Amino acid sequence: VQTPEFMERSVAERLGMPLEKVDIQMTRMGGGFGRRLYGHFLTEAAVISQKVKAPVKLVYSREDDMTMGVYRPSYHAYYRAALDADNNLIAFHVRTGGIPESPLAANRFPAGAVENYLAEDWTIDSNITVGAFRAPRSNFIAGAEQSFLDEVADVAGKDPIEFRLELLNRAQENPIGENNDYEANRYAGVLELVKEKSGWGKDISNVHRGVSAYFCHNSYVAQVLDMVMENGKPVVQKVYCAIDCGIVVNPDAAINLAEGGIVDGIGHAMYSAMTFKDGVPEQNNFDRYRLIRHGEAPRSIEVHFVKNEIDPTGLGEPPFPPIMGALANALYRTTGKRFYNQPFITEKQVLG
Repeated sequence: VQTPEFMERSVAERLGMPLEKVDIQMTRMGGGFGRRLYGHFLTEAAVISQKVKAPVKLVYSREDDMTMGVYRPSYHAYYRAALDADNNLIAFHVRTGGIPESPLAANRFPAGAVENYLAEDWTIDSNITVGAFRAPRSNFIAGAEQSFLDEVADVAGKDPIEFRLELLNRAQENPIGENNDYEANRYAGVLELVKEKSGWGKDISNVHRGVSAYFCHNSYVAQVLDMVMENGKPVVQKVYCAIDCGIVVNPDAAINLAEGGIVDGIGHAMYSAMTFKDGVPEQNNFDRYRLIRHGEAPRSIEVHFVKNEIDPTGLGEPPFPPIMGALANALYRTTGKRFYNQPFITEKQVLG
């Protein structure tokens, strides 16, 4: 469980016992990903044990776990932009929302970089239980925003990285507004680093590249994803990742977190769908809920860190959101089709 202190209080209150009588013995769990923030299984085991006056071992079936769990919210975003006669971005509009919460972070990029900027959101209530999913809210909005910025760059006839750097330069030299919640120089820094390490701009035969960058959990991440077509299907060949998370305390663990976030993000963007009918999940085991497989992971991942003396910030979550945008942009370069709905595998006319 990710929240042992909270769960001690919950169990004590539910059983009517003093807090000092409750002791949770922690075990190594690997990843939590938000699912283990909610320790209802501890409370259930404790209640059963109290009723039968004996120790119990509680084991859920996979079907139990997937049909009574906590699900990520459902999101939707709509974007518009305007260019002037010189193909400069002069207006940006995002209207986004979700069930039952909105993914909008109104003061993030490109806020501060566009003269006419409007961010709106909405929500719809639901009785389906929702909760945190790795990099909450950012796990959706990053991919949507970064895909749209590539479309705008395309229309403007500009290189996707240079287009972003132009906007960040504006945010550094002449920012619009005072509430922007990112540092434009650090944002630009990871784009410059991934541009250098990936050899961006070089013509690589039969390789189609997508780029994305995002700020969340106080860290900056930029990624370039290389894709090829093999036997009529898109294959992720390599991912380059640049991160500014301040001082890197444990390099090996930091690289592991970035690699895991990249594989996880590609998998969820491509394959993982949880659908509901009459309020009941239609996927209740892994025969219906599709996860990424070993053969579908990137064949190579390079992770590079910006070296500075800034206090350490988040790393378990920031590499996860932007890879979805890099994937979508590479898919467009590979197939000529924009992918607007996650998971992309359901758009069968291209991916099969």
